[in-house]
Amino acid sequence: MRLALVIPNYNHRQAIKLTLENLAELNLPCYLINDGSDDETRHLLVELEQQYDWVTLIHHPFNRGKGAAVTTGLRAAFADGYSHALQVDADGQHDLDDIPAMIAAATQHPQALISGLPQYDESVPKGRLYGRYITHFWVWVETLSLEIKDSMCGFRVYPLAATEKLFMTHTLGERMDFDIEILVKLYWQGVQTIHLPTRVIYPEDGSSHFQGFKDNLRISMMHTKLFFGMLKRLPTLLGRRPHQPQHWSSIGERGSYWGIKLLASSYKIGGHWLCRAIMYPVICYFFLSGKNARAASLDFLRQVQKVEPNHPQLQGEINWRHSLNHFLAFGNAALDRIDAWCDRIQLSQVDFPDREILASQLEQGNGAVLLVSHLGNLELCRAISIHQRKVKVNVMVLTQNAENFNRVLKQLNPDSDLNLIQVTELGPSTSMLLHEKIQQGELVVIAGDRTSSNSEGRVVYAPFMDKPAPFPQGPFILAGLLDCPVYLMFCLREQGRYRVHLEHFADTLKGPRAGRSERLQQAIVSYSERLEHYAKREPLQWFNFFDFWRKDEELQREATTSRRPQTSDRTDK
Repeated sequence: MRLALVIPNYNHRQAIKLTLENLAELNLPCYLINDGSDDETRHLLVELEQQYDWVTLIHHPFNRGKGAAVTTGLRAAFADGYSHALQVDADGQHDLDDIPAMIAAATQHPQALISGLPQYDESVPKGRLYGRYITHFWVWVETLSLEIKDSMCGFRVYPLAATEKLFMTHTLGERMDFDIEILVKLYWQGVQTIHLPTRVIYPEDGSSHFQGFKDNLRISMMHTKLFFGMLKRLPTLLGRRPHQPQHWSSIGERGSYWGIKLLASSYKIGGHWLCRAIMYPVICYFFLSGKNARAASLDFLRQVQKVEPNHPQLQGEINWRHSLNHFLAFGNAALDRIDAWCDRIQLSQVDFPDREILASQLEQGNGAVLLVSHLGNLELCRAISIHQRKVKVNVMVLTQNAENFNRVLKQLNPDSDLNLIQVTELGPSTSMLLHEKIQQGELVVIAGDRTSSNSEGRVVYAPFMDKPAPFPQGPFILAGLLDCPVYLMFCLREQGRYRVHLEHFADTLKGPRAGRSERLQQAIVSYSERLEHYAKREPLQWFNFFDFWRKDEELQREATTSRRPQTSDRTDK
């Protein structure tokens, strides 16, 4: 992969110098486009080109627009043999610390377009923020997909071969309509868009070249053309298979921060029922547009029916109605989670018949490991325990897949992220930290049903619903290192009430080196058996909306394929 920077500039004298200073450490070649700036800005840009030998300055004799400047930079980079170009705005809005993550994503997915997904602070003008949602809606219509989550962020890594192909066959807008149009047309061309959250600020002394009436008119005309372009491509778009993610952890959170905050605001105003009334249409929308999640739901429910032909919740042939109920159950669980953190669900409303088993363990000052899963609503138990301040619960999580939800939840209750331990891999430092928690008589909660993107090749296959499924080794190895009692816990909604099922799993998973592999295999098989038992009991509370049985070898093979260099059709002369 050969990467260059592209920076369009029109009269941004205040921020461009600092932007280049911050980019210098990346040691990347840069195409800086002077889009007809005034003399003072032009002289500054010439000085900066002389100061930085990695900057190539290209002049437009008059102002043509941001889109034209970006196009000039992208085509210049492609002509010079670069495979990718990272577009950065000159006005200081973008968090340049996110560039390494964007480069890593482009390296892993060389044929995809990597785009920033703006995370705004309070500096964002509300008119600009709400106006974006109109464009989001039309882009989703024009692509018949939710893959493009934000089409207006100018912080992107372009695959240049695909982009040049588009330039050779289509004329694109040259001003503020460019960012939107190129993403839609690249999607039509078959280019995947991958989003990475990035902080975006609006500097107090920053200047915007957005021309309210003219640019809005331009964008409206563009959406009209794209809509009719979508109608011409309707059969192709409807029959298009969604891009398959390599791993569940690569599936981004589908709800935007402001969308989730709207639900939270409705909760504050009207409580659970108003929030539920607003949530149902949202869940139905995600159900209709979420092809991968819907397919995973149907596959799981059909597999449950195969092993439990007369299941009362799965009568008749499994179809979209069953899957919709599955999605709605997930939404209801999310609302119950909010209820719990807002102290509207008390422990007295939860049946916990085996509570004394765990209570006696903790009263003696001994810690324990709880092996849990993404079945049911265990977060409800943690919320109640935090409110009561009786039990200290430490939960290992991968929070970026629910970052917006957790951010809003923290606004409703600042304690909601209390004792969350975010990890990407189970290493020695994690083990030492958790060992201290156990020694202090606390609970450590570890999910044992999801492999992480770092656990590929380190899984154990165990029977689950009559098919072998990959389970991560890490949680069970870690439970053995902690050398303490291990329990299984499931919190399921049954007959209108939540019920906690607690089972003693082992006094310890630690043992001699000899026979360690066999013990690990047996522990995972036992866990899988109990997970299957409760999943068959309440299949609609299974919240793993991905192919649970997908072979680990397939994931490794796809990861290797996606990292191969992208070939170009361009012939060097």
